[in-house]
Amino acid sequence: MSRQRHALVTGVSSGIGASIADHLLQQGWQVTGFSRTPVQRDHPAFTSVSVDLLDANLLKQALLVLPKVDALVHAAGMMAAAPLGELNEEQSARLWYLHVQVAQIMANALQPQMAQGDRILLIGSRTSRGAANRSQYVSTKAAMVGMARSWAAELAPKGITVNVIAPGATETPMLQQPGRASSPPTLPPMGRYIKPEEVAALAGFVLSPAADAITGQELVICGGASL
Repeated sequence: MSRQRHALVTGVSSGIGASIADHLLQQGWQVTGFSRTPVQRDHPAFTSVSVDLLDANLLKQALLVLPKVDALVHAAGMMAAAPLGELNEEQSARLWYLHVQVAQIMANALQPQMAQGDRILLIGSRTSRGAANRSQYVSTKAAMVGMARSWAAELAPKGITVNVIAPGATETPMLQQPGRASSPPTLPPMGRYIKPEEVAALAGFVLSPAADAITGQELVICGGASL
């Protein structure tokens, strides 16, 4: 009997992270969820780990005691919006650390144990190419793409894929954060926002054996917003 595949998913308390965790559990994965607050899920294959991702020492300790991870999914994120001239350095540092540095810490710790068929998946943003009044957020998501492509080039010979899923405006609590008042979400041309379940379904495919040949890609799901 083969071992149940194990995914580490960050940001499982709400939004895209929660939907990805639910989707993977339905697909038969074992899921460990990292989030600041404990998450209750009535599923025997789900384990909640309460950890502040911004505390590097606590994060590294949590990673050390995990069973073998076959897929790393970094879905935790935050939004901040401000025009040039009003940028806050502390906010910039927090965005960078959560989106880029946390991904580096986790991948750096877990990759040595990864094998052929394993996955690293980062949740980016459709705005990675640029968006007015969102330069702090956008710059971290653009860096995420370059980082993922670099890792993909390193790990392709080992059969480990690294990709970014880049959603447009998605129906999550982050969509209504007060911190984005200067740059409100724009409804995609299809007339509705992206559903977290749609992002999760794409994530499920990227993590599946059918996606073995897809690596180093930024996979945009935006309802036509980037057309």
